[in-house]
Amino acid sequence: MLLLKRADGKSQMYMIFSQMLKIFDREDLEDLYKLVKAKYESTRPVEDLDLLLWGDLKTMFEPHVEDELWRNQQEHKVLDWKLYDSCRVHSLMMQSMQIYRLVEKKYPLTPPTLSMMLEKKLIIDYESEMAYQLLKFIMK
Repeated sequence: MLLLKRADGKSQMYMIFSQMLKIFDREDLEDLYKLVKAKYESTRPVEDLDLLLWGDLKTMFEPHVEDELWRNQQEHKVLDWKLYDSCRVHSLMMQSMQIYRLVEKKYPLTPPTLSMMLEKKLIIDYESEMAYQLLKFIMK
């Protein structure tokens, strides 16, 4: 469970990261990343939820081809592929993990993972130009 308090005094509790992505816009997401990054610049998160949030944000904003996540992706089957239009993020639900990615950023996905994504089809709440652009970007 994550409790976020905004500068305007409003607070909101989120049970899972994907709930945030449905409500956040891109600016909110970038602000959260900056805050979490600043908090853990010199230390590592200790609590499970902090570690999970930091891991999701770091993977999204700072992907490194050497990370275990990317090296071992061929071991995981893609179950679901979803677009969060408001914050320009798409997620891959795989057998034992979920990967959140920025729409306009290239990630080190293998051809088999890309094929599984396209086989599953992109889940969107409504038809959007961003979904079309994402598919076009992925196919390059």
